[in-house]
Amino acid sequence: MQTKQLGNSELNITPIGFGAWAIGGGEWAFGWGEQNDQESIAAINRALDLGVNWIDTAAIYGLGHSEEVVAKALKGRSSRPYIFTKCSMIWDEKGEIGRSLKADSVRREVEASLRRLDIETIDLYQIHWPNPDSDIEEGWTTLAKLKDEGKVRYIGVSNFNVEQLKRIQKIAPVTSLQPPYSLVKPDVEKEILPFCQENNIGVIVYSPMQSGLLTGAITPERVANFPDNDWRKNNSEFQEPRLSRNLKLVEVLQHIGKQHDRSPGEVAIAWTLNNPAVTAAIVGGRNPKQVEGIIGAGKFRLNQQELNDIETFLRENP
Repeated sequence: MQTKQLGNSELNITPIGFGAWAIGGGEWAFGWGEQNDQESIAAINRALDLGVNWIDTAAIYGLGHSEEVVAKALKGRSSRPYIFTKCSMIWDEKGEIGRSLKADSVRREVEASLRRLDIETIDLYQIHWPNPDSDIEEGWTTLAKLKDEGKVRYIGVSNFNVEQLKRIQKIAPVTSLQPPYSLVKPDVEKEILPFCQENNIGVIVYSPMQSGLLTGAITPERVANFPDNDWRKNNSEFQEPRLSRNLKLVEVLQHIGKQHDRSPGEVAIAWTLNNPAVTAAIVGGRNPKQVEGIIGAGKFRLNQQELNDIETFLRENP
């Protein structure tokens, strides 16, 4: 896979990275149901063996568990990938989630992430959500100091809008933004992606397959059987009337994919990578087979006719 420079950094990253949200497990508010840690470790190693050179996780995923699983997967590897993680979502002893961008809280978070990941420096440290909005300047100032101190190499944000990006740019340059972007949720195309392109802010998009919805593996029956601790069970995109529309979109992706021996998920990921503002996409995998089903997106490119076919569907099925 060819690599691309991430914003103003010296990190050259592969078009897809391993997303470690789902492997955090089901025992928290935004879990994906129970996960097998050994399968998760095998998935990470398969992705790295196939050429992926970065992993994106967050402290909140599984309340620290995702970071611990990533550390276990990397033990014994001769070289480690870039590791990206995030702060701002915190939890108490009952597992109840809060939000903080206060300097002392961010510092506690970075130390805990370094410990769980068993590394000395985080390659990219990101503010997960701009909440509380009134504290984003304090949080960003703290990240800039952590960079100066060598605890993190580069700093970025996730889920920020243009106005919030402009506010923190006055304090320190923004290496990257992590927004949601998919065929189901293309909203960032209007303002956010053009702004990032103009300001040399790298973009690593998350949920390019809309949390598995565009993989071809989702059916109404499977959604009905999601465990109660899978957050997708109550998400509107997985419920009618949206579900039927989204599964019709998958049929379009399947038709395109068949002509190239690619999965619908790979077509969905390739669509996001076609946007010139996008540096790379975060793609999750909970076992090696899932990884093998999406890794081709790192090289696959859609032609103009295929892009037109997708655009026609979106226009006719808003």
